[in-house]
Amino acid sequence: MSRLGEVRRKLARGETDYDFVGNRKRWYAVTVLLVIIALAGLGVRGLQMGIDFQGGAVFTTPSTQLSVEDARGIAEKTSGQEAEVQQLGGDVLRIQVTGLDTEESGETRAALADEMGIAAEKINAELVGPSWGDQMTEKAFQGILIFLALVSVYLAITFEWRMAIAALVALLHDLAITVGVYAIVGFEVTPGTVVGILTILGYSLYDTVVVFDRVTSNTRHFEKQQRHTYGELANMGVNGTMVRSINTSVVALLPVGALLFIGSGLLGGGTLKDISLSLFIGLTAGTWSSVMIATPVTVDLKFRDPAVQEHTRRVLGRRAKASAGRTSDAGGAAPEDAHDDEPVDEDAEPRDAQEEPAGVGGQRAAPERRPSTRRQPAARNRNRGRPSGKRR
Repeated sequence: MSRLGEVRRKLARGETDYDFVGNRKRWYAVTVLLVIIALAGLGVRGLQMGIDFQGGAVFTTPSTQLSVEDARGIAEKTSGQEAEVQQLGGDVLRIQVTGLDTEESGETRAALADEMGIAAEKINAELVGPSWGDQMTEKAFQGILIFLALVSVYLAITFEWRMAIAALVALLHDLAITVGVYAIVGFEVTPGTVVGILTILGYSLYDTVVVFDRVTSNTRHFEKQQRHTYGELANMGVNGTMVRSINTSVVALLPVGALLFIGSGLLGGGTLKDISLSLFIGLTAGTWSSVMIATPVTVDLKFRDPAVQEHTRRVLGRRAKASAGRTSDAGGAAPEDAHDDEPVDEDAEPRDAQEEPAGVGGQRAAPERRPSTRRQPAARNRNRGRPSGKRR
């Protein structure tokens, strides 16, 4: 069995307990570093918004010998805008130009048809106006905000407000990482991207709720016991769901990875690329946040409660006293036991029997005879070697 498999087996059986909560500052540092890198990429490169958000035109040509570079040059020269050209199967070109109105779209279509030597009607053109793109952007942001608001209300009612805040922090982390990766790799943001982001937010929330349910079960009556602090009980809940989180994430990432690396990378599926990247990055970030962020943030917020602080002091104080008691028992030997390590003479009389107490009138009394405590070995060889017959 591999080392990872052994760790998973021990976690499933409760034979090991990793201190996720105790090492939360380490996870916070890693999370802040990742978010800074993602936001830096977003600030430097920005998002490449598709025509559904900016407006423009998409031209799909029939099978042609026109190269990608030539098609891009014609589209950019005619429209005056930056064009993106993608070669599909069967020498079909997909040419996307943002910021075009109806008149400019017609001129670009005609220029491409002249270069290809075909009628303009044979080139499929889809035009998206700027107002439609603005409306799509507004609706996407509204959907995400409504989703976050409903999630907060649900968690506050089902669990408590501290867990709702922690879940929001985890979801914002997932959003920042996904958007930052999109900016760094330069993928185009399309409606499929928005669908993927909402999907991974729902998945991350599902994983977080499962962890919170176990944590709540472990800490429901934490003040009635004095063995573990609130943080330790919460950490037990995280460990109890770790194997489930790993298995669920791996199973979900396998088909998404196939869509991303095979469907879009090898087969050239544009829509698959848009949705699979957001799913792949979001699922990975959601698994991290549900374990390394959500519960540790909840514990930090819970530690501000005076009742939790008092309970933690009692548990740690009782633990310190018990440890001090064990140390004193192990380190301090009683004086009368100092002779226990000396060699013992079995033929010597007991110590009090060697003392002769004074009798009446100053005469020494005869020592009291005590039964001997010496054990004689059994005479096993007494009759060995004698001829058979009557034993003496």
